Amino acid sequence: MKLHPLLPIAALALCTACSQQALRDIAEGIRPETKEPIGWPRDTTPQATDGARVNAFAEGLQHPLWLYVLPNGDVLVAESAAPDTPRPAGIKGWFSGLSMKSSDAEEKSVNRISLLRDINGDGVADLRSTFLKNLRSPFGMVLVGKDLYVANADALVRFPYVKGATEISEPSTLVTDLPAGLNRHWTKNVIASRDGRKLYVTVGSNSNAGENGMEVEEGRAAIWEVNRASGAKRLFATGLRNPHGLAWEPQTGKLWAAVIERGELGSDLVPDYITSVKDGGFYGWPYSHFGQHVDERVQPQRPDLVAKALVPDYALGPHTASMGIAFAKGSKLPKFRNGLFVSQRGSWIRKPDNGYKVIFVPFRNGKPHGQPMDVLTGFLDAEGNVRGRPVDVRLDLKGALLVTDDVGNKVWRVSAAKK
Repeated sequence: MKLHPLLPIAALALCTACSQQALRDIAEGIRPETKEPIGWPRDTTPQATDGARVNAFAEGLQHPLWLYVLPNGDVLVAESAAPDTPRPAGIKGWFSGLSMKSSDAEEKSVNRISLLRDINGDGVADLRSTFLKNLRSPFGMVLVGKDLYVANADALVRFPYVKGATEISEPSTLVTDLPAGLNRHWTKNVIASRDGRKLYVTVGSNSNAGENGMEVEEGRAAIWEVNRASGAKRLFATGLRNPHGLAWEPQTGKLWAAVIERGELGSDLVPDYITSVKDGGFYGWPYSHFGQHVDERVQPQRPDLVAKALVPDYALGPHTASMGIAFAKGSKLPKFRNGLFVSQRGSWIRKPDNGYKVIFVPFRNGKPHGQPMDVLTGFLDAEGNVRGRPVDVRLDLKGALLVTDDVGNKVWRVSAAKK
């Protein structure tokens, strides 16, 4: 797909106020041409690591993003895309639109959650049903008791769930509204506390680095804690530009999150990351990144907040678009028993490409320890064409890893290779 001929000039104009911390020239972070996703040629799959194999668990989905595994083994998948919302005016809005088109994010949302069931246990879904429909760009899901919670783009809602049901026809109950409006980052994820009393909801920022004004960032770039009984909420952690994945570390019980950081600082900056999340913690956005590295584009500066900015636990590299996370407790995959699976959707704005794979970060004593290992690769072909993009990861009840692919419109399943 040929982009507008003025894109390189426009992109450079956007970056004139950027910090000069990158080691490479800023032009290396600009892609004057990006290729349309091509999908998967017949009889091709991603490449699983040694000792594992991969197959399509489900195919023919419509922009599958997020996963949830129910206690009976049924798999829920949110088929969703961005809601119809206004964009920023001027060149920022135009550039954002090009970015969304290139990342396949402008397609019409089908606004549903589908249920996938593997009846005969062969690792392929035999039954597919529309579990919930007429939602508002759904994303995160969590079951607490008989209550199924869904994080829409503008609200957290609740549905009654009956074990084994293949659809829910009852109307939703509003738990709490969530920051919406412009919704540059519209995805909202949700996880329950261990005791089920609290829900934690991610809300991404309304801009790259505060360029739309901080008034539209109220309550955003944050994780909210919601009282499940009353719907009352408070800010749990802030300064997290675009958090997605949430998971409880099995050994320490700490909440961990995957966060996509800001762009327009070149190919070297800023690293996405995974981190344990502290109650009341501030993680820098938009005033600083990865601790107290000041983003000079943001005005007025806030040295008081920068001084409080926490350093994330583990950097994942710039422009990887790291989104889904799943701790390996219960994993039957060899080599991957103590650590965190991370899906890296990849970003078109970096040169060379980064992400486009699923990795595993080893843990020791509840903390990352060592270099990441590849789990699932091959989402880019030899010419750099995008075959697929891994969005979320989740272990099924048999210890295999499920991976959504919103370009291939599939859910992949990575399991131990047969001996």
